[in-house]
Amino acid sequence: MRRMDTEVLVIGGGATGTGVLRDLAMRGFRALLVEQRDLTQGTSGRYHGLLHSGARYAVRDRATAAECIAENRILRRIMPHCIEDTGGYFVVTPDDDEAYAEVFVAGCRQAGIPVEEIPIAAMLREEPRLNPRIRRCFRVPDGSADSFAAAEANVASAREHGATALTYHPVERLPLTHRRVSGAICRDLVKDEEVVIHADMVVNAAGAWSGRIAALAGLSVPVRCGKGTMVALNHRVLNTVVNRCRPASDGDIIVPAHTVVVIGTTDVPVDDPDHYAIEAWEIRLMLDEGARLLPGLRDMRVLRAWAGVRPLYQSGPADGNREVSRGHVLLDHATRDGVDGLITIVGGKWTTYRLMAQDVVDRVCALLGSQRECRTHLEPLPRHASKGGHYLGATLARVETDRAAGALVCECELATRADVAHAVTAGEPTTLDDVRRDVRLGMGPCQGGFCSYRAAGMLHTLRRPTGGHGRRALADFLQSRWRGLQPVLAGDQLRQARLNEVIYAGLLGIDRGPAATDGV
Repeated sequence: MRRMDTEVLVIGGGATGTGVLRDLAMRGFRALLVEQRDLTQGTSGRYHGLLHSGARYAVRDRATAAECIAENRILRRIMPHCIEDTGGYFVVTPDDDEAYAEVFVAGCRQAGIPVEEIPIAAMLREEPRLNPRIRRCFRVPDGSADSFAAAEANVASAREHGATALTYHPVERLPLTHRRVSGAICRDLVKDEEVVIHADMVVNAAGAWSGRIAALAGLSVPVRCGKGTMVALNHRVLNTVVNRCRPASDGDIIVPAHTVVVIGTTDVPVDDPDHYAIEAWEIRLMLDEGARLLPGLRDMRVLRAWAGVRPLYQSGPADGNREVSRGHVLLDHATRDGVDGLITIVGGKWTTYRLMAQDVVDRVCALLGSQRECRTHLEPLPRHASKGGHYLGATLARVETDRAAGALVCECELATRADVAHAVTAGEPTTLDDVRRDVRLGMGPCQGGFCSYRAAGMLHTLRRPTGGHGRRALADFLQSRWRGLQPVLAGDQLRQARLNEVIYAGLLGIDRGPAATDGV
């Protein structure tokens, strides 16, 4: 049994948790974060990558809209390497109510969101693949964000200020003495040992799992889980975020993200954030609705599908998940439930994670009687030395400058041996999926077909991580790629899946042979 002491323990390694860790560390608190898997393994790594302008909420949830545009400006300033300034359109298609456009524009202006109507001809010059029958187009400052890079940058900054982050440390118990939470008991999954952490304050930032964490202290947090299914196309057929100008609904947004575009999303209530399925009707709906924006979309190659679970806090009745506010809620369990030492942050958007973290740490300061000013909106986040700004050509420019075309591990996403080696040695991965989040390994058209065995060899040679090396690391990674391929198998992607099966099952015998502990 290992014991650790800290002032503040943060549970959850998504956007909000890593943001809280950074803010705590910058204000001088001894802070420690635990995450049940890898950073951004949950909702933060499973969304469409939108940097909100707030326009999406300008009609229905103006407070959230105002928060989004304020944080949009801050994030562009402190993490330009994690954001691509794609800009955004809200368009009125022939199937939309044109009267809604005036309500939309008024809402944007009241929330302080810059909005400008542009001629359809100008829209088509910028995005010629869009539906020429679109009737009106409004420009807003949406963008595209890399949530994986942002979380890593927040943790890097927190560590520079003395904080600690532990992945693969799920919380098993919250010790409760005299109605006070005194820390947490975790399980180190890599070393298979119990870790007892004592803390003066515990922050529950577990997102869709917040209700489960609160239940360990005998508390109820009504988190309403909404599954959002997304579909990626294998080409970046748009360079601008495009939204339907209508009340929020399924399949009404397309987001350019690195080398692909993402169509999203559904909103389906689920009971368990760990167990849910992607249904065939969701894929059909995404493609049908997306085709109203992009004619010919059904003939394009669909890369994969995935889903994330939105952690919505429902304090009152609502007709559906889309009626629940996207604003965040901070619960002080001392005043709410008579249990000291624990606060919960739930709800919100990726775009507002920094503001959520600031609110959390302000409350921590008040509860611990130590007033300290927030600086996360003033100081930029660190960036990896080998990575430039987040724009589509950055990786190719770096490969050409370094003459590294002959050292590519993942040709689809231009990840070099140096990139993968850095992710393995500096990123402390336990699985190949952890490497994927660092360098986008296997996220291109081949879905790991030609890079997985190379990366598995490097992981085994450079790190030999317990519980995730050799054959097992490779098999698990291929299985995770298969889960996203299975719902969209047709055409070229079906042929690709069959080729991958021939390579790994037929040629390499990944499903048979020596045990995982025997190495690659």
